[in-house]
Amino acid sequence: MTGADASARVGDDPVEGSGPAEASGRAEASGPVGVPTMFDVARHAGVSHQTVSRVLNDLPGVAAATRVRVRESIAALNYTPSPTARAMAQRRSGSIGLIQAGRPDYGPSSAALGFNEAAREAGYAVSQASMRTLDPDVLTQAVHRLVLQRVEAIVLISGEREGVDVLRGIDAGVPVVAVASEVEPGMHRVSFDQAAGGRLATEHLVGLGHRRIAHLAGPADSMDAAERRRGFAAALEAHGLEVREPVVGDWLAASGHAAGRRLLDDRWATAVFVGNDQMALGLLHACHEAGVEVPGELSVVGFDDIPESAFFTPPLTTMRQDFDSLGRDIMATVADVLLDEAAAPDRTSRVPELVVRASTAAPRA
Repeated sequence: MTGADASARVGDDPVEGSGPAEASGRAEASGPVGVPTMFDVARHAGVSHQTVSRVLNDLPGVAAATRVRVRESIAALNYTPSPTARAMAQRRSGSIGLIQAGRPDYGPSSAALGFNEAAREAGYAVSQASMRTLDPDVLTQAVHRLVLQRVEAIVLISGEREGVDVLRGIDAGVPVVAVASEVEPGMHRVSFDQAAGGRLATEHLVGLGHRRIAHLAGPADSMDAAERRRGFAAALEAHGLEVREPVVGDWLAASGHAAGRRLLDDRWATAVFVGNDQMALGLLHACHEAGVEVPGELSVVGFDDIPESAFFTPPLTTMRQDFDSLGRDIMATVADVLLDEAAAPDRTSRVPELVVRASTAAPRA
């Protein structure tokens, strides 16, 4: 990925910010003792650090009253930004940085493609960095590289909570947009409403007459998994049904298979809401091995609607997410933030669509 840094830590030149002393990026939230940082100014003014950067660089997109409040905070704290960083930020690069952190699964990869296409149509080049696993140091270094390449904004596509935490601690000096389904104060984010999707999937099973519904959830560090689990629990609670602790997988089919064997040994559930289609595939295989008929003995709902889900045995009922549109929403949010950060609309309310296929049916009497 490439990047332009509007301002690294207070008093730091962006090039220096990419050196060994800045390897973790965690120190950027607080400067040397007694030296105020951009984050201090943001807290004092009650705005995001991106807004502070826009005021410092005299960029559009900040309301007059907000601009005055930020300048008052700068004066009150005696904050001095890096002249080199400001000079870099004021040069338009016509490029946007994209960081993908995590396995190249269908959803994130498709969203990245949609974003790239939308950026190209808007006249932007995209500088991209990818990492198979989210490593805070590697992510921080990727941000620094993008900053030095003078990108106008940075996008993070990663479902892991830690990625957002790392970005929150970096004074990139350019707008940051993250795909994040959990509320992240002070950060621009784009997402499907995962909790609503989880609730719709569960409501479908309740509507068929199921009263003992299990959940096979994604990993604990996943924001999407947590939100889908929240929607699942809310649906059951609304109907006065028992909410059991979910079995937790890692998004891969093998974990769905292992979890499926545990669920089948228990024999409590008549239906399972699975956190993604790959784990649902593993569960269906476990059912086949155990001679459990789907949907006759167990109904199964997945999530994502990957292209293969219509060809599972049986074809999988699932929640469709339009990942191409998600990618385009990311670019639209970047454009809005660059034009007017304070007025940038929220794009986190799109709800996944239920696609009913042959893996769900009413429970047998």
